[in-house]
Amino acid sequence: MVQRDGRRFTVDVVADGAGVVSHAGAALLAETADRVGLTRELSRALASVRERRGRHDPGRVVRDLAVMLADGGDCLADLRGLRDQQPLFGPVASDATAFRLIDALAGDQDLLRALRVARARAREHAWSAGAAPARIVIDIDATLITAHSEKEGAAGTFKRGFGFHPLLAYLDDSREALAGMLRPGNAGANTAADHIELISLALEQLPGEIVTDSEIIVRTDSAAATHEFTDDLADANLRFLMGYDLTEAVRSAILGLPEGAWRPAIRQDGQPRDGAWVAELTGALDLTGWPENTRMIVRRERPHPGAQLSFTDHDGHRFQATLTDLPGDPAELERLHRGRANAEDRIRAAKQTGLDNLPFRDFDHNAIWLELSLIAQDLTAWTQHLTLDGELAVCEPKTLRYRLLHTAARLVFHARRATLRLARAWPWASELAAAFARLTALPPPAR
Repeated sequence: MVQRDGRRFTVDVVADGAGVVSHAGAALLAETADRVGLTRELSRALASVRERRGRHDPGRVVRDLAVMLADGGDCLADLRGLRDQQPLFGPVASDATAFRLIDALAGDQDLLRALRVARARAREHAWSAGAAPARIVIDIDATLITAHSEKEGAAGTFKRGFGFHPLLAYLDDSREALAGMLRPGNAGANTAADHIELISLALEQLPGEIVTDSEIIVRTDSAAATHEFTDDLADANLRFLMGYDLTEAVRSAILGLPEGAWRPAIRQDGQPRDGAWVAELTGALDLTGWPENTRMIVRRERPHPGAQLSFTDHDGHRFQATLTDLPGDPAELERLHRGRANAEDRIRAAKQTGLDNLPFRDFDHNAIWLELSLIAQDLTAWTQHLTLDGELAVCEPKTLRYRLLHTAARLVFHARRATLRLARAWPWASELAAAFARLTALPPPAR
């Protein structure tokens, strides 16, 4: 029994509907992949894998896996959500066919490189269509993924858990997932070689003219503040903004600053922040050995009410140090570095896009699953940038799925045309219809 308009009535449920599809909005992701050339580039890159009599194009299989992950799937069996709606998504590969492709990618580094090249080319198309970021700031951060069974490469973590410790790189302005490295759970947080390899993979995802002509800023926490990594960045003409540990020398320099050295800190909206100050610490430290023009900036702030102070705090203040080779106002640079907190949002979204569950036993297969998650995250970002506006253009996956991707509709065929009829009363029906219209209006990528 349910109640509506003050009347109670019984709802009868029958399974005789026709032309009804669920997750209708997920078709927007598939159409975006086709429109920006991702499907085509993947098909070209993986052409050698296609079986002579195979029904399914490997590039299309990767696209469908990415759509499945972006739509909320977290294991290979969830591909059925697309397969059971063939009128909307077309023929979708079986789980066995999809696994054979993942197995082939896991066993051939050349195929994996080709997959990454295809994603980079699709990124160029998406940027040409309007998804390009205004500024190139690459955020690097690591996260922990729990393994609930014995899996190859899973190990104890520094938080006394068990699983993996991948390293990820994101474009801050556009929320794109540039690169990722799957690592055992006991991998070090400050391993310079891993950071260097990750940045190399991230740069390969950017258009060549961006790498050579644009200012690129690498933003990290203190785990990446190693001489080897900063020297590599300087050699590649990349700028850096990274946290720095409060060593005894840094603490002594901070406590030796006169009160007049401190200036009000700036919030992300550009307004002064109450209870926080910034100072230049460069002249009070010996920064020999770091790249030329390296600076140290320090922030002090009053902790929020209820926060617990530690023995390293002084006079009721907390301190944070930033190492950078960027010129400019210390308060502006410190504000820019605090924007690194966005990386935590990106990683949270990544775990909602397939990364929270690495479904295979073999390490190399799970590494390919991470690559598929990166593609799914890119596909979500491109769809939001190119087809949506307002809150929908920046919301996280959970919200996007509820409002758009999981929308039900009727698929009606007439005169060789198909019409997807959305419920008029659904609050975001007009936004979804407008998104499909914007996608149709985009120019196709150059051949």
